[in-house]
Amino acid sequence: MVASAAVPDPENPRTGDPVFDLHVGGKMEVRSTVTVAGRDDLSMAYTPGVARVCQAIADDPALADDYTWVPNVVAVVTDGTAVLGLGDIGPRAAMPVMEGKAVLFKQFAGVDAVPICLDTTDTDEIVETVARLAPSFGGINLEDISAPRCFEIEQRLKERLDIPVFHDDQHGTAVVVLAALENALKLTGRRMESARVVISGAGAAGVAVARILLAAGVRDLAVVDRQGVLNSARDDLTPVKLSLAQDTADTTGREGRLVDALAGADVFVGVSGGSVPEEAVAMMAPDAIIFGLANPNPEVHPDIANRHARVVATGRSDYPNQINNVLAFPGIFRGAFDVRASAITEGMKLAAADALAALVGDELSEDYVIPSPFDPRVGPAVAAAVAEAARRDKVARR
Repeated sequence: MVASAAVPDPENPRTGDPVFDLHVGGKMEVRSTVTVAGRDDLSMAYTPGVARVCQAIADDPALADDYTWVPNVVAVVTDGTAVLGLGDIGPRAAMPVMEGKAVLFKQFAGVDAVPICLDTTDTDEIVETVARLAPSFGGINLEDISAPRCFEIEQRLKERLDIPVFHDDQHGTAVVVLAALENALKLTGRRMESARVVISGAGAAGVAVARILLAAGVRDLAVVDRQGVLNSARDDLTPVKLSLAQDTADTTGREGRLVDALAGADVFVGVSGGSVPEEAVAMMAPDAIIFGLANPNPEVHPDIANRHARVVATGRSDYPNQINNVLAFPGIFRGAFDVRASAITEGMKLAAADALAALVGDELSEDYVIPSPFDPRVGPAVAAAVAEAARRDKVARR
């Protein structure tokens, strides 16, 4: 007997709300890619025929890449501790987001994905659980795991597994920010090497954005948390923040609070929430670039940002230049899967950003520094660039 989808309850006060109605019964289902219409089909799809395939894989494990769905499926894994702007809401409440992520993988890159919400926040338990599940998947997408645990979890899984491991809150955001910034700098006549950049937020996204900008050539970078600019003279820094301080403010001499860092800055990237006073924004350099990415309330409201900046981006879909991770993660995994990559390298992330930026082309303008997620060129372009970078970085297996 086939289970039917849940039916809206007319006595439920949420019935009639289009958002809740969309989620009734969940947003996913599993569909067969083969037809089982009779005894012969059944004997091949299941016993006894399937035993031949199982034995072949037992003899040569690499055959799983040809005769199972594994190389095209991602585990979307969370512990529910940093979900959207909601924070630590737990694994059960995180499921709608993980389902949504899986839907986007399929919609934008043809990648199958399975949402997995873990009922633990212990780093060792998460690493061990994901590692034990790994034979069922071609890649691991870590999602909505709070900092600083997310850094250690990702690093340990990368060291332990020979499949792509990618924390989207870090690297998806970083890739799209870099792509948009490449075009914004071009539009304003600046170069990576000479632009003064300030990042507000030293959590998962802030650290990853800082690292990818450094890799892309930025030299004058200040990262700011609630206590001010990260520099090694502070005695309250985690190891991750200390390492970042040594590679940023320690080389430029930046210090003080956010308002101090913004004076004369060319670029502001907000990944922290909170609010930046307009007087601080007004102190930025002429033709400034402001990316206020907190949702739903950007660190600098677009109306204010547009009074003082030439290029403004947000994380919202109701303003131009939306910095949306969906521009990156589907294509990144598609490209990695296409060449059976064993990892996702820094070169693959940089290639993804360059591919996204290039799609804007001659249409570059203040309101168009990053393509739309619905541009059909996005997924294929990112995938192709990532696949080629995987070959250059020698992590491609075909």
